Amino acid sequence: MTDLPYLPDVRILRDVMIPMRDGVSLGADVYLPAGYEGPLPVLLERTPYDRRGANHADRTAVDPTPRSKPEIAAEFARGGYAYVLVDCRGRYGSEGVFTKYANEAEDGFDVMGWLVHQPWCDGRIGTLGLSYGAHVQAAAACLNPPGLRAMFMDSGGFSSAFHSGVRQGGAFELKQLTWAMKHARLSPLSQDDPARLEALNAQDVRDWMAVNPWRPGRTPLAAAPEYDAFIQDMWRRETFDDFWRAADFCASCHEDEFTDAPMVFMSSWYDPYALSATENYARFSRSKAGPVRLVMGPWTHGQRSVSHAGDVDFGPTAMLDGSLAPDYVALRRAWFDHWLKGQGAFDPLGEPVNLFVMGGGTGRRTAEGRLDHGGHWRTESDWPLPDTVFTDFHLHPDGALSSEEAGRGECVWRHDPARPVPTIGGAIASGAPVMTAGGYDQREAPRVFGATVIGRALADRDDVLTFQTAPLEQVVEVTGPVTARLCVSSSVLDTDVMLKLVDVYPPSADYPEGYALNLTHGVLRLRFRDSFEAPRPLAPGEVYDVEIQLFPTSNLFAAGHRIRLDVASSNFPHFDVNPGTGAPAGEASEAVVAINRIHTGPTCPSRLVLPIVPARGG
Repeated sequence: MTDLPYLPDVRILRDVMIPMRDGVSLGADVYLPAGYEGPLPVLLERTPYDRRGANHADRTAVDPTPRSKPEIAAEFARGGYAYVLVDCRGRYGSEGVFTKYANEAEDGFDVMGWLVHQPWCDGRIGTLGLSYGAHVQAAAACLNPPGLRAMFMDSGGFSSAFHSGVRQGGAFELKQLTWAMKHARLSPLSQDDPARLEALNAQDVRDWMAVNPWRPGRTPLAAAPEYDAFIQDMWRRETFDDFWRAADFCASCHEDEFTDAPMVFMSSWYDPYALSATENYARFSRSKAGPVRLVMGPWTHGQRSVSHAGDVDFGPTAMLDGSLAPDYVALRRAWFDHWLKGQGAFDPLGEPVNLFVMGGGTGRRTAEGRLDHGGHWRTESDWPLPDTVFTDFHLHPDGALSSEEAGRGECVWRHDPARPVPTIGGAIASGAPVMTAGGYDQREAPRVFGATVIGRALADRDDVLTFQTAPLEQVVEVTGPVTARLCVSSSVLDTDVMLKLVDVYPPSADYPEGYALNLTHGVLRLRFRDSFEAPRPLAPGEVYDVEIQLFPTSNLFAAGHRIRLDVASSNFPHFDVNPGTGAPAGEASEAVVAINRIHTGPTCPSRLVLPIVPARGG
């Protein structure tokens, strides 16, 4: 753990140990205004990433150098708060053993129970944090802890980790592997044990991504058994049972007990917690006193102070800085001033929903070499938007996608588990060094893990189906939740249906072959077609009606563009590859090739359901 810098005008209570109900104590630093008089409202941030460290996202548009957590805590302290930074159990200055996501609800409750009895606390607590720092807030809020009066959850806070975060549609998110490798190396146990650290550093996670499943003790994490055990456990737990319904993983399962405090859910279209944020807003804005606010930008995970996501630029107004507030600290400061101090402080998020609508740019290549996709901010009264028209786009046997009903037919694709479709961008976090988040032309490139034919469009692969509209005659706005209802069959006992919504640019001088921009994705492992509690194998050849939820999005499809749906049975290494055998997760089996079909026609109305926002006057 790093030492604390000198911070003028701030008094720091160092290495405070906060007792938990099981006898473990968590290490904390408390930042107070120098010479404060009387108790203060408290801001609480809990993190597994070193309470004295820095986060890559804690930067501004003006200064790209990340600020340390102590520096940010000091700024809030100078503004009249007691700011408390706490290491999660088993991390840095805290006792106990760290298990990702575990213990966070009860630990958060106990920390707040301790805070309200401190002489410098006036009984009002606000919580804040990014990613894992948002997960721990939602977990604790499920227990309605004492003193909690306001929350700001950025890019995290599980609605249901089983459905989005650890697993999705029954598939396992392989970002858990890359996260575990990185943080096993950074863990205090590794930093204090040269032999353990050397063993971990000798491994390259890229050599292990296609190994399915990992076996106990025979993984790149073998030298870090607690991380190895976490991966084994998460990968095997493929059914939605009481484990996944616990407060640590599932805010939606604890709606009645969840706090009534005012809360912000902030995320972005290329973030793995976009679905959690929108689901949490929709649920709690209707059931809690709140108020509840939703902010959705065009960024990747936590990158709110840049204008691009991957290979796509959305223009200078895409940044939070200068659009919603001067910067991220100022936005949160104003939120907590309003709800913890009052005294006429303005509400910086006066409207329920602030969202960034992507699209509307020039389509040219920027000076930095990115696609100028453009976009703009807009406020709304609710989510989904009240005037949304959920519109069916039918899949046709010839590859068309239109509002007209399709004729009877079928479309066939082949899934070979040994040659999966590579992941190119998307809603990803912690994916380095094997995958990156954001928008990209859906074309194999040297930087793409698993690419086999450089320059080939994914649409030209024989294991990808594409359905697309004719060139649009006018602008079409798609904003909201996206679903697909498909009639599918397979030659094997189990297979995946992986979907991707794409904005297809026509050829241009800068992009002679056009540009296929990924917007959002969805997945369903078909043995979970009826229930995530009780999977059932497929009967080869039988046709099933299935519904697949994609992540939400907001995009203007320009005139001349096409709306496209890509269908495949893999998206690797975003998700583990289905071997086709129906074997439970974590059980080895000999993979088989699947021949999969989408059926169309009056009795099989396979369709994509898009949230169309009518053109608005004025």
